[in-house]
Amino acid sequence: MAAGPSPLDVPECTAYRKFQLWGVSMETAISAEGLRKRYAEHEVLRGIDLAVGAGEVLGLLGPNGAGKTTIVRILATLLPPDAGKVTVAGYDLAREPKEIRRRIGLTGQYAAVDAVLTGRENLRLIGVLLGLGKRKARARADELLEQFDLADAADRPSRSYSGGMRRRLDLAASLVATPSVLFLDEPTTGLDVTSRQLLWQMVRQQVDSGVSVLLTTQYLEEADQLADRLVVLDKGTLIAEGTPEELKRKVGGERLEVSVATAAELPAVVKAVADASADPPRWTRRPVASPSRWSAAWTPSPRSRPS
Repeated sequence: MAAGPSPLDVPECTAYRKFQLWGVSMETAISAEGLRKRYAEHEVLRGIDLAVGAGEVLGLLGPNGAGKTTIVRILATLLPPDAGKVTVAGYDLAREPKEIRRRIGLTGQYAAVDAVLTGRENLRLIGVLLGLGKRKARARADELLEQFDLADAADRPSRSYSGGMRRRLDLAASLVATPSVLFLDEPTTGLDVTSRQLLWQMVRQQVDSGVSVLLTTQYLEEADQLADRLVVLDKGTLIAEGTPEELKRKVGGERLEVSVATAAELPAVVKAVADASADPPRWTRRPVASPSRWSAAWTPSPRSRPS
């Protein structure tokens, strides 16, 4: 079946204009315009526009309740929107949800693997359910187990896996059908630093192979590491967008706070920091916890980076 037309083919489309300004490819994997969702009196999404290019990672950043997971559930055909136009992998959400499901993978906030089955059995079962046939399902499972460094544990029940291993198996499961679009909903929540970095590496491998990714996260470091562009949400509204570098420049500089036992010690601290700075620092002085203790806060300019 041929892919349906994308709303981004229409120059008047808001998301199309934003995509031009962002300077990314006009070949789009995901587009949404005017996305809205309400539960009773609570409006979760308030007219969200976003677009993801082919082979691109778009990060959705925001606190709990910002609407990130709701966006993922709508785009993955799990939840109908109240309003808005959406296409995923070139197919219209309202008219062709089955075609979208054939082309996407989803990794949710928690690993959705069967704890009783082995890692190999989990992947083979998903392959069969997706219609690959037993032979192709076996081959695809073996390929993913090797790719995600799970081959040695492939025949152990997944309940014996560490948290990081379960998340890798969950990500592998979302790739059984070789999707062109991948949704990652806070994929590294609860993982240690090593497991998180390993999962990042595996996501990058998928992007390098041409997979488009929509990533939700609460971690600034994760967004900075993985995302080509970021959309910041709060209370169902888009409040900022741009590349990680652009958003970091908007946030402002760094702040160093130094506490001393007495106010008499502050001049020495001020001199030490000023000597290490490229520009004169701007200081504020205030008492803290005890009247006998003082703190000085220094906000450096972008070129001021003391060691």
